[in-house]
This record gives sequence, structure tokens and C-alpha cells, in this order.
Amino acid sequence: MSISKRYTTLLAGFIGNVIEWYDFALYGYMAGILSKLFFPNESEVASLIATYGVFAAGFVMRPIGSFVFGWMGDTLGRSKTMMVSITMMVFPTFLLGCLPTFDAVGIWAPVLLVITRMVQGLSVGGEFSSSVTYLVETAPPEKRGLSGSWANTGSLFGMLLGAGAAAVVTSFFSHATIMDWAWRTPFLLGGVLGAASITMRRNLPQSEHFVQHHDNREATSPLLEVFTTNRSQTIKALIFASAYGVLFYIPLVYLPEWLHRYAGLKLDAALIINTAGTAVLLLLIPFSGMIGDRLMRRTKFIAAAMLGAAMVSWPLYVWLETAGISGAIIGQLILAVLIAAPLGSAPAMFVELFPARDRLSGYSVAYNLGLGVVGGTTPMVCTWLIDVSGKAYSPGLYMAGMAVVAFGALLLIKDGSREPLP
Repeated sequence: MSISKRYTTLLAGFIGNVIEWYDFALYGYMAGILSKLFFPNESEVASLIATYGVFAAGFVMRPIGSFVFGWMGDTLGRSKTMMVSITMMVFPTFLLGCLPTFDAVGIWAPVLLVITRMVQGLSVGGEFSSSVTYLVETAPPEKRGLSGSWANTGSLFGMLLGAGAAAVVTSFFSHATIMDWAWRTPFLLGGVLGAASITMRRNLPQSEHFVQHHDNREATSPLLEVFTTNRSQTIKALIFASAYGVLFYIPLVYLPEWLHRYAGLKLDAALIINTAGTAVLLLLIPFSGMIGDRLMRRTKFIAAAMLGAAMVSWPLYVWLETAGISGAIIGQLILAVLIAAPLGSAPAMFVELFPARDRLSGYSVAYNLGLGVVGGTTPMVCTWLIDVSGKAYSPGLYMAGMAVVAFGALLLIKDGSREPLP
């Protein structure tokens, strides 16, 4: 592949994930505001749980998207699948900013919100795994980790934009203005930016690795092979993805609301700290990908980070309750460093785990079942754990437990970081 085509490939994989995750992250950051607009309830906790439930509903659709887009990617091609997935995301993103609230249309407001989130979840079920697979398959063998990391770099950049947009809205508008119309502006902006990503993907070159193996593939359904021939790889990847999802969403989506509600920080301050932590993480992800390419095998590198997360999560959350703004900054940076390892090196690890004939199906199913069913429910589960236990540090215990699960799964996954793609 020529240098110009290579840059086009990387940029297309990057920008699609920017748009995908800008909106999904923005919903998490704005959960406290959206709960009052779409789920008015005398119990603030019940309203917040309902809002996070809709957040989780979008992720429940991801497994369905993984089946649909995984099959498309393994039969019709990676680049075509990427084009369809991003198109399906742009329209609901813009539509979400136009939805009427509960005061305007009553029960129809949360119904429309759920439908919009479900369409977005279906799209996300195909976007990330297809773009990672495409990026890794088209990369030089010695740069698979770095290339795959660009998808998460795009995701985090989208989350950074989402956090920044939420911070701007909560900082520069009065509460009355936010509740009236200003909450819509970040979602409308996401829809406009989505048009650029569609343009970037109009003429993507096909993955030569896919073409080579697709011409010789058997007629067996790739989805069938995921649950039969490659069942072991799928189960291991699913276990890791589930734990990885919790470790991703607690510090990067749920933490700002937690710092506001249980550590006494103002919401705008918590969002700014989260934005800064995400910016640092954005710089660390490519280096993590390169470490997996050059210095340590990917599974060992990620396992070391998971062991560190298991050790520090609980005491860190106990400390954060009374540590103030300075503690929140330190805690956010610690969690950013730990999560950088899987964000940079795990994308290539997933691709290397599955053979070409059902690679996208296997990756999509494991990744989206894990992050969709388990990871997507993380904010709701954390809110519920605190409510039933009365302990604000409960998310730290949950995170530590899942880090142990991730560590165990990595010990069983075959590392392919120095071998040709199967």
C-alpha cells in the first residue's frame, strides 16, 4: 500500500471513531441533565438510574450490530461495512439534539430517546471492530499495534470532544438556559461533524489481506465458525472484553458524575479534570501500541496493567472521597496511565486472535457482547451498588474485581504479536 493510501486508511479509521464515540460519551457526561429532561422523578437516584439504563440500552444493541456487521465485514468486505456503520450513526446523533423533552410530549420523550440510542448502539456494534480489523490488516507487520491503536485514539478524541462540549455547556450557560435549549447544541454539532466522516470513507481501498483470504474461503458462515471452530478464542476474548469494558467506563465516563455527587466537586470542575485526563490518555495510547509492537508482547503488557489496576482501584476510590480537586486530578491521571495499556495494544491483540475467515465476526461478537452487555451497564451498576451498599467507594471494588478477571483471561489468550496474521 502506498504512503498516501496508508495515511488515508489511518485517517478514515480515526475520524469514524471520533464521531461514534463523541456522541456515546457525550450522553454519559450529560446524564445528570438528561435525567431531569427525559425522566423526571421525585427520586433523583431513580431518575439517574433510568438515564443510565437508556445508556445501557444502546449498548445492548451492540451485540446485534456485531452479528450484522461482523457477517457483512467477513463476506462483503471491511471498507463497505465501515461506510454503512458510520452513516447509521450520523443521523441519530443529529436527531438526538432535536428530540422533544418530557414536558413537551410526555412519555413519548423517553420512548424516542430509547429508539435513538438503540439505532446508535446498532451502529457502534459494527464501527469499532470493523475499523480496527481494517487498520490492522492493512498495516505493516511491525506496526500492527500502532495502527490498531489509532481506532482508540479516535475514540478517545471523540470522548475528549464530548467532555469538552459538556464542559463548555455547563460552564458558559446558566442552568435555566441549559435546561431550555443549550443541552441540544453538542448533539447537533456531532451530526454536522459526522458528514465529514462519511466523505472520508467514500473511496477507501479494500483490505488486501481480506481479499486474499476471501477468495479461498469456504462457504461456511463466519458467524457459525465463531461459535464452533473458534469457540475457545471467542470465549476468552469475551471474558477479557467484559472486564475491560468496566475498567474503561468507570474512569472515563462515570467518574465525573461520581466526583460531583460523592466527592463534592462541582460538575464543571469534574468534567474539566476528566477532559484533561482524557487528553493525557490520548497521547499515551499510540505509545502503548508501539510497546506491544517492539518491547513487550501484547498480552504480558496488558496483564501487567490489569494487575496494577486490581491493586490500586479500591484504595484510590476511598481516598478520592475526601481528597478534593488535587486528589481528583491525581486519581484521574493514575487511572489514565493504567487504562492506556489495553487501549493501545488490545485492538491488535483481538485481531491477531482470530483467523481471517471469521475475524471480524469473532472480534465483533466478543468485543460487543463484553462491552455492550457488561461494560455498557457499568454506570447503572455502579449507581445501584452505591445505593444498596451505602458505600461511595463501591465502584472501586467493582473495578478491582474486573481487573482480576481481565488478568486471568489474558493468561489464557495466545499472543500473536510477533507472528503473521492467521
